[in-house]
Amino acid sequence: MTRLACFVLVPLLCLGCGKDEPPATPNAPTASPSPSRTADSPTTADATTKGEPAKGAEPDPVAVIEPEIVPELLTSAEIADGWLSLFDGHSLFGWEPEFHGNWTIVDGVLTSTAEQSPSILATTVPWTDYELRLEFRMEAGGNSGIFLRSAPVPTDPAVDCYELNLCDAHPAFKTGSIVKRAQPIDVATADGGWHTLRAICEGNWIQAWIDDVHVTDFRDESAAPLLSGRIGLQQNGGTIEFRNVKLQPLSLRSLFDGSTLDGWNIVPGGQSQFEVLDGTIHVTNGPGFLETADVFGDFVLQADFQCNGDGLNSGVFFRAMQGTEAAPSHGYEFQLHSGIKDGDPRQPFDAGTGAIFRRAAARRVLSRDREWNTITLNAAGDRFATWVNGYPVVDWRDTRDPDENPRKGRRLDPGHLSLQGHDPTTDVQFRALRVGEHAR
Repeated sequence: MTRLACFVLVPLLCLGCGKDEPPATPNAPTASPSPSRTADSPTTADATTKGEPAKGAEPDPVAVIEPEIVPELLTSAEIADGWLSLFDGHSLFGWEPEFHGNWTIVDGVLTSTAEQSPSILATTVPWTDYELRLEFRMEAGGNSGIFLRSAPVPTDPAVDCYELNLCDAHPAFKTGSIVKRAQPIDVATADGGWHTLRAICEGNWIQAWIDDVHVTDFRDESAAPLLSGRIGLQQNGGTIEFRNVKLQPLSLRSLFDGSTLDGWNIVPGGQSQFEVLDGTIHVTNGPGFLETADVFGDFVLQADFQCNGDGLNSGVFFRAMQGTEAAPSHGYEFQLHSGIKDGDPRQPFDAGTGAIFRRAAARRVLSRDREWNTITLNAAGDRFATWVNGYPVVDWRDTRDPDENPRKGRRLDPGHLSLQGHDPTTDVQFRALRVGEHAR
């Protein structure tokens, strides 16, 4: 077997430099993928933002070695249903070691041994309501667990996480229990061989199944149930292995009724046309912006988009100040651009779909023009993670000084979501726009 990676007490590197200045050696495009579009095509957004680097001068992608071809981690049906791969099969992208860390990756399997117990590997962003599925294999007599709705560094499972225990031999909390909170409702084994695990967190209700045995059914009726938090994989004795770790966000509400633009406002002064076409929001011409009436701070956003042309440019702005004719798009931008350089998806043109534009380039371009693509954004405090067609492409922390305008600094306050018409060539459609806010 070929050893792909080894991680020992090394925290995850974040994308982007967190500054407006381009890096010393910018990853700038050398040619436009479309003769009708250039990376520096003027837009209202560019015209109202002084002192920022030109389009195409984003920070270098994260220092994660991307394979030439990535494995198919999700089925097309799972992607359409909003499932996400939390583990890409070859790196710790999107994860951080807590306590000790001796995690290795071989042939798409994430492994930790007993050399440095306990060890917890945690997602870099929290999740609120979701279904989690994974496969695990544990050494006989081992001790492991899945941490749900966890604090960044949990210290007491009775207080700061829900620890779904995997330990057949535990004297007090056997496999399927919620440590210090609830006993299992049925018997399942975690030792030896590969097992499937499914967990659902909805409100104060935690359920879990191991090999289709319903082992956990717990409602936290305390005064302070945990409603949001990170997900952690634990090694607490013996060798533990994980693979096929995936998540589907739940409890998302629709932002578009499929027939009207109720709940949306056209930002004045733009040239884009926004219309409802065949159950989609169809955006043509530009520049221009369509903005939600509601504002969102910490949230998970999912949507489908399709660019009806080659190398077209659009975006979804978030935590944006209310748009005006003079300043239509002062927000963070989730970039939508499927162009690549030299035919290599590891070299995005103009940052790539899933980028936080001007802040963090996509490490890989997974979207395709003239096809429907599913995008996901998890915005949690100063941390932003994105997925394109279920594959993780950005994990970035904004370390800039605070500012109400995300173009100038870190904004934590809620803001509008805004769909972009980029330029006269814009022809993009959106559907299945849905959002779920993180519990506080």
